[in-house]
Amino acid sequence: MLLNHPATRGPSAWLQRWVHLLPPAATVLDLACGSGRNLRWLVAQGYRLTGVDRDESVVTPLKALAEIVVADIEAGPWPLPGRRFGAVLVTHYLWRPLLPIIIDSVADGGCLIYDTFADGQQTVGRPSRPDFLLQPGELLHACAGLRVVAYEDGFLTEPDRFVQRVVAARGAAPGSRFALEGQPGTGS
Repeated sequence: MLLNHPATRGPSAWLQRWVHLLPPAATVLDLACGSGRNLRWLVAQGYRLTGVDRDESVVTPLKALAEIVVADIEAGPWPLPGRRFGAVLVTHYLWRPLLPIIIDSVADGGCLIYDTFADGQQTVGRPSRPDFLLQPGELLHACAGLRVVAYEDGFLTEPDRFVQRVVAARGAAPGSRFALEGQPGTGS
C-alpha cells in the first residue's frame, strides 16, 4: 500500500488531466479504490461512483458518498457481473487476470482511465515485484478493442517513478465524445 507516497496524495494527475472526457453524469467504477482519493474527488465533480476494494475498514467511510462493494477481486468472483460503467478508473493497481473484465466493464460511449506502475519501477522504489509492474505496451495490448485516446509509458519525477497509463474509449454510442462519426470508413 502506498498511502504515504507523494504520488498518491490527492486525486491522480492522470485522472485530472482526462476527466473532461468522462460522459456527463457518468457512473464511474473506481477499482481498488482504497481510501477514496479519486472517488472523493469525482463525487465532488458530480459523478456517481461505485468503489470496489477488499479492505472494508478503509472503505467504510466512503459508504456515505458512493456505492461501495467490499470484495477480494483477486481471490473471489467478479462482484459486478454484467455491469458496465460510463468510466472505469484504475490507479496504482494491477491484477492481470482482470484486464479483460475491466475492459468489458466500459459501457458504449464510456472510457477507461488506467494509471499504474511499469517495468523500471524496481530501480527507484516500490512496488518492485514483476507481478505489479506492466511490461512495455501491455496496456495497449489489453485495450485492443477500445479506441486509445492517450498513452504514456515512461519515467516521471517528483517522486521518481516508472508508469504506464492509458485513456481508452468504447465509442459506439451515438453522440458520445468518442463516436467515430465523420471518420473515414464509418459511413458518416
